Formats: sequence, C-alpha cells, structure tokens
Amino acid sequence: MKGRVLIIAGSDSGGGAGIQADIKAVTALGGFAMTAITALTAQNTQGVHAIFEVPEDFIARQIEVVLADIGADAVKIGMLHRAPVILSVADALARLAPDVPVVLDPVMIAKGGHALLEADAMAALEETLLPRAALLTPNVPEAEALTGIKIDGPADFPRVGRALMGMGAEAALIKGGHLDGAIVTDTLIVEGEVVAQFSDPRIVSRHTHGTGCTLASAIACGIAQGLELQDAVARARAYVRQAILTAPGFGQGHGPLNHAHTVRDFTAS
Repeated sequence: MKGRVLIIAGSDSGGGAGIQADIKAVTALGGFAMTAITALTAQNTQGVHAIFEVPEDFIARQIEVVLADIGADAVKIGMLHRAPVILSVADALARLAPDVPVVLDPVMIAKGGHALLEADAMAALEETLLPRAALLTPNVPEAEALTGIKIDGPADFPRVGRALMGMGAEAALIKGGHLDGAIVTDTLIVEGEVVAQFSDPRIVSRHTHGTGCTLASAIACGIAQGLELQDAVARARAYVRQAILTAPGFGQGHGPLNHAHTVRDFTAS
C-alpha cells in the first residue's frame, strides 16, 4: 500500500508549521509520515525566537535508517537552513532514493519575518535539490528570489515557472497568496506549460501559520498515494482551505490551522 512520506524539515515547537504540521497533514490525509529533522526552533505564533542546528551527519543518518527499513513513496523537503545540510540531504537522497519523487518547499522566511535560509545556502539549493524536484512550491517572494523575476500578478507566473523549469525542476506550483486582491490564484506549471490554475476567494484570517508546509506535505501525500499531480494539488488546496476556515484560534500572532478537520470528532461521541 502506498502513502509513505519522508519529511525532511525543521521542527516548530509551537506545532503550527514545520515537521509538526507536516506529520499532521500527512496523517489526516491517510498517509504515513516519517521524519528527518534538520533543525529545532523555539517558535510560537509570534515568531521564531531561536534555532538549534542539527549536525548534517545526523540528518543524513535519519534519512538512511528510515529509507533502509521502511522506504518512501514520496519525499517532502522543507526548512534546510544551511548549505552543508542541503548538500548532505542531496547526497543521501541521490544514494538511497534516486527515483522517489521530491516535493521541495523552498522555505526562506518564516511567517513572522525570521530568515530561515542562510545566504550561501541559496546556491546549494539551486545546484543540488532544485533539479531533483518533481514539484517546487514557492510563494511569490521565494519565486522572485529563485529566479530574479519581479512578479506583479498571476500573469507573470508562466514566465517564472518556465525559469524554474530551466533550473531543473520538473514542475512548479507558484502560490499567489502574497499578492494583493480578493482572489488568490495558484498556478501549476509542468515542463514549462500551464496545466492548471486554481483561483479561490481570499480567506481573511490571521490564522495562516504553516500553510506552506501543510500544502507541500499534503501534495506529497497525494503523490505517495498514487494521485496524478494535478489531482494531488487540488486535494491538498481544498484540505488547506478548510483547515484555515476551521482554525482553532490559538495564539496571539499568526495562529495554526486545523489540520485534523478530516478526523472524526471523538469528543462528540
């Protein structure tokens, strides 16, 4: 049975983003989540207060033992932070999972504004992991940083997507949530061609912490379960929208989503 997702990302002590959000999303959609933790953060809804780095050899060891025993149907990569970590992850995947599809969420800045990718790590990401990506899921600032192309609206997404394909990615889902407007449009580009546009009314809420992590992991789960890419993206977007709409309202800043909205409420029985 398919559905095994290896998540390589940082931990969020507040439970809203990172590894915690990834595990919740994959589990809520019926997949099996495994992890290789790349960094520990002291974090809450108001921001990232500290980062504790995990040695790259230990990150690689987590990947090695999981793949050797359980295996994976998809890999989701989130926060990597430092160039040596990126190189270590790329090497481990090249050795142990060369044919496993990778969903790469190029996490650069936390919701509260804290930088999560060191400057010298950008080149390492572009050279090693971006060409391995079956799907890249950048938001507008991340897409601009990767390509150097200014994005003024969804009309720019195809050009940006083609630039990302030129850098080696097989497909990209460019997310429009950072743009102004009452409608949010995400565009799925595969091999340089727009295959789908997803447009929905903007949900006005401060409870959007971890949306990027959650979406990428939900897509990876769909891929691991055998869904076609467009179907995996559509299901993941619907899951995230409902998770925002039913957010529990925790915290004083950017609050977490309701990752468990697919799970039956046992407190009501």
